Amino acid sequence: MFLFSNIQQYHIDLIAQRTSCTIAVEHYLDAISKNNELNAFVEVYATEALQRARELDEKRINHNIKGKLHGVVIALKDVICYKDHKVTAASKILNSFTSLYNASAVQYLIDEEAIIIGTCNCDEFAMGSSNENSVYGIVKNPIDQTKVPGGSSGGSAVAVSAGMCMVSLGSDTGGSVRQPADFCGIVGFKPTYGRISRYGLIAYASSFDQIGIFGNNIADVCDVLNVISRTDEYDSTMIQHDNEIKFQEKQEKKFRIGYMKDVMEHPMLDQEIKTAIFKRLDSLKEEGHEITPINFDLIDYVVPAYYVLTAAEATSNLSRFDGIRFGHQSTSPVSNLNDFYIKNRSEGFGKEVKRRIMLGNFVLSSGYYDAYYSKAQQVRKMLVDKTEAIFATCDLLILPVSPTTAFNLNEKAKDPIAMYLADIFTVFANLAGIPAIAVPLFKHTNGLPFGLQILAAKENDEILLQFSNQIFTQ
Repeated sequence: MFLFSNIQQYHIDLIAQRTSCTIAVEHYLDAISKNNELNAFVEVYATEALQRARELDEKRINHNIKGKLHGVVIALKDVICYKDHKVTAASKILNSFTSLYNASAVQYLIDEEAIIIGTCNCDEFAMGSSNENSVYGIVKNPIDQTKVPGGSSGGSAVAVSAGMCMVSLGSDTGGSVRQPADFCGIVGFKPTYGRISRYGLIAYASSFDQIGIFGNNIADVCDVLNVISRTDEYDSTMIQHDNEIKFQEKQEKKFRIGYMKDVMEHPMLDQEIKTAIFKRLDSLKEEGHEITPINFDLIDYVVPAYYVLTAAEATSNLSRFDGIRFGHQSTSPVSNLNDFYIKNRSEGFGKEVKRRIMLGNFVLSSGYYDAYYSKAQQVRKMLVDKTEAIFATCDLLILPVSPTTAFNLNEKAKDPIAMYLADIFTVFANLAGIPAIAVPLFKHTNGLPFGLQILAAKENDEILLQFSNQIFTQ
């Protein structure tokens, strides 16, 4: 029987011939089949994953492992390009579109001998907080199938949580890795904006989007990050950095930790989540960490600013999907080119995507640009300045991930404002461009998991991961 604990142990077992890549892939293919009702996968690459596994097993017979992710079974969110495979962003507009190239992150995985097992379901064009906005149907939470798995990277989170792969990639524009990780009881990491190349990531909001990583532990997330965060000439927004995160399994460094009083007293926050976080802060103080309350009076502005700015960027990014260059072409009769565009986009885009495109056009329109878009940019600048001030006195910042645990399927589907407010504690990191992680630590009396969201200053991903592992392994 195949058992997976972490990548390091998996590699030890491979070298000792206690298991093989083929056995691992067969195990995960069986798990995917048994969990089909969760609807986590859009496409499964069974034949080629097995072929790749056999090739790696043969290659390893007389040699030690060379690839850093040798035989590691990984799933991709359906917004990340994988050459000669479909990538649709869970939208009818890109039905059957085949990628012509690999995203840089995917190419780096392949170069280090990873095995791509399939593509995961998500909210259409990564727009959603519940994974209920997909042309492929809803994704269900494996812990309780009456609950949402979170969004937009719900399928990628479920794939790891339900044991259908070792790690997975998602994308995080406003919490789309951290929130589903929290709802599904796993680790979800969003790095500093610009640490991972966005080349080959279908754009939602380009100044917010970042590829993120799901895993069962911090060490695995760190291993994948070190592989996919290599510099890339195809992405001019990448920051220059020393590639390797120096991860130490055992470290007991003391940190200056802040928490936002305004967030912890927010009326939306579940009382049990609030109590658990305060108890953990007390424990950290007893362990010798410095705990500091921080005034943050901008919390009620982050969601409006986020949705104004991302909708504006989405309007521009999604304009390319017109049925001529890319996307669905309507078969209905039309009398002119304008009608042709309208038919293609009306039939191809789902309700939530249309809502955000219309919102984006509105805030960018004459007469409203200064009132909405410019104001939102000013709020973003204030948030960036506030963030820099916070991290001048703190190493780390602790927040809840979500106001509640996973909510019921269809609970917020007809109330977009309630759905948007589910992101109230996660969008801050994307507005500021800083790294953030969801670490599963607690269990609610309703039986569902929740954890801590931990943030660090821009480019301090290493400190964030080291501390996260410190509290995760306690």
